[in-house]
Amino acid sequence: MTLANSPPLIKGGLVVLAPGGGPVRRTIALQYNPETLSRSYQVQGVGGDGGGERAQPFRLKGPAIETFKLEAEIDAADQLEFPGDHPQVVAHGIAPQLAILETLVNPSVDEMLQVAARSEGGTLEILPPEAPLVLFVWGKDRVVPVRVTDFSITEEAFDPALNPLRAKVSLGLRAMSTDDLGFRHKGGTMFISHLRTREALAGKAGGATLAALGVGNLP
Repeated sequence: MTLANSPPLIKGGLVVLAPGGGPVRRTIALQYNPETLSRSYQVQGVGGDGGGERAQPFRLKGPAIETFKLEAEIDAADQLEFPGDHPQVVAHGIAPQLAILETLVNPSVDEMLQVAARSEGGTLEILPPEAPLVLFVWGKDRVVPVRVTDFSITEEAFDPALNPLRAKVSLGLRAMSTDDLGFRHKGGTMFISHLRTREALAGKAGGATLAALGVGNLP
């Protein structure tokens, strides 16, 4: 039973925009929010290692490379309790939901055929088309342009026609920064907004005193 005054459940997910940050093509909401979200940072800095005649002060030359790792579950059990309301699940299981995620790591068939046609037409240099801009959304304070770095699916249950009914999905995401996209790209401006949000959150944290660290004065 859901209490009348309980807050609505916000789901994490992905938003797929047209290349360059155009209109929204698709919104992917995770069926169940993962219990954990792992984040790591690769610091982009120079100096501070004493590699020459004298050590140089450490300098941050750009934003850290932020990566995310999450595991999500997709299950058809709830929908199959009411098969008349979910004919697609009865016919295909969760295969459509998995296929949507697979589009994040595959170019479309039309794009592949266009590249092949240009190659056969004698075009010397063929650049693949720019991929859609993907945003990782984890609440209103975390909207980050990303690209999928690794993706795996473990299918765990099937119907008699071998359609998957339950699966675990592992997603690895890398934040796309201004180093990747530039400052004028839509994704670049979204990354700057992401950093500003993190800075604003940091400003809301209370600061400790030197006494809390057992130090009266700094040398």
